[in-house]
Amino acid sequence: MKKILYIMMFLVLVTTKSMAQEINWVTFNEALALQKTAPKKIMMDVYTNWCGPCKMLDRNTFHNKDVVDYVNKYYYAVKFNAEGNEEVSYDGKKFSNPNYNPDLVNRRNSAHELSRYFQVQAYPTIVFIDEKGKLIFPLRGYKTPIQLELYLKMFKNDDHKGMDTQEKFNEYYKAFKPEFEG
Repeated sequence: MKKILYIMMFLVLVTTKSMAQEINWVTFNEALALQKTAPKKIMMDVYTNWCGPCKMLDRNTFHNKDVVDYVNKYYYAVKFNAEGNEEVSYDGKKFSNPNYNPDLVNRRNSAHELSRYFQVQAYPTIVFIDEKGKLIFPLRGYKTPIQLELYLKMFKNDDHKGMDTQEKFNEYYKAFKPEFEG
């Protein structure tokens, strides 16, 4: 009887895992190319391999059904290793990580030039980029699905354009009605 129970639990777990939705991640270069034919904003998850909060963001927030659905519909999603060695062309420049050390792949490594260009000072940082490929805002730190929802919707709707003071953002924040499940 125990064997049957274990097998059933295993099957439920496997089925649930396989049905989990995923964000459609692309490279930064792919997202920039996609913007040329079908303009959308970019949401870039800037992470490192050693960062615990980065892993929590991926597990708890980027696998949330509401976040997955919203990001896949309205954004190009990019995962970018802030200490990786990917070469990127952006804003008429080439960015790389000239001090990258492959022996430190899962430990602190040199920061990628693009991370510095986007003002990434902590991990994780979610960088939002407009349809023309220009930086909107680097959002630092771990965010729950409900916390991220505010920014996803604010930037998607361009509501941030009228917020030139902290007071205006606070008013927007207070009036915001989250719909995502946490």
